[in-house]
Amino acid sequence: MSDWRVLRVAVPAAQAEVIEQVMEDNGALAVTMTDAEDHPLFEPPPGARPLWPRVQIEAIFGQDEDDDLTRAACQNALAGHLGDAAPTLVSQNLADQDWTRLWMDAFKPMRFGRRLWIVPSWHECPAPNDVNLRLDPGLAFGTGTHPTTALCLAWLDAQTDWPARVLDFGCGSGVLALAALALGSQFADGTDIDPQALTATLDNAERNGLSERIAVHMAEGFSAAPYDLVMANILSGPLVELADTLLSHLNVGGQLVLSGLLEDQAKTVMAAYRCVTFDAPAVIDGWCRLSGRRTH
Repeated sequence: MSDWRVLRVAVPAAQAEVIEQVMEDNGALAVTMTDAEDHPLFEPPPGARPLWPRVQIEAIFGQDEDDDLTRAACQNALAGHLGDAAPTLVSQNLADQDWTRLWMDAFKPMRFGRRLWIVPSWHECPAPNDVNLRLDPGLAFGTGTHPTTALCLAWLDAQTDWPARVLDFGCGSGVLALAALALGSQFADGTDIDPQALTATLDNAERNGLSERIAVHMAEGFSAAPYDLVMANILSGPLVELADTLLSHLNVGGQLVLSGLLEDQAKTVMAAYRCVTFDAPAVIDGWCRLSGRRTH
């Protein structure tokens, strides 16, 4: 197998889009941008494309491309756009590999709590007698790899008294709703603002034999009788803004599970739900889960 050609450069954010366009115009098959230093972006506003102050750009070119000619063409184009400020491109080879196998190997079965497993379809179930959900990385957020999802799944595994109906608000892949069904609930509704998330949820439900026990809905205008369990793994801003909406879906005495927020955002989010008595926050790697019960 021959090598792929990669051009790399670290630049200020102001130059990133120009460089990305130059790479694409000169035949790049893929261009990626990552943090070149240590400036994490936790919660960008919807529709925004934020960049780090300094950006690492990598462009991959085809195996049949002439490395010297490609680099020279990109370097000349950058000089035309940026003049003396044009950065120097570094060329490296990227050994060809079985990329599909590498991607699949990155996802292993994961256990949450005592008996709940998320198992990719290409793996055997490590504990067939436990509760196993078949779930592959795909269209929507939520396969258990992020701390916020892991925190919610661990909470679900710890429950013993299951409500008949649950709501997964912002369902993503549907993993929380499907876990609740697999663990003991009878029916779940999932809502999201992204139609792809609804598609992913239904696909995952079918894969796990749960299609008849779940329904999905666009979040806007959704209305249903209150539930005894409402889960929302979204972001702190929407959790605050949607507090009245989420509470309208929750029965008095019902349980609320909120995640997608950072530890230092917990107090702000809890303050928006004054009729809920919260347990102590659960935290992994700075990410937080809140759980509590509505008292009035």
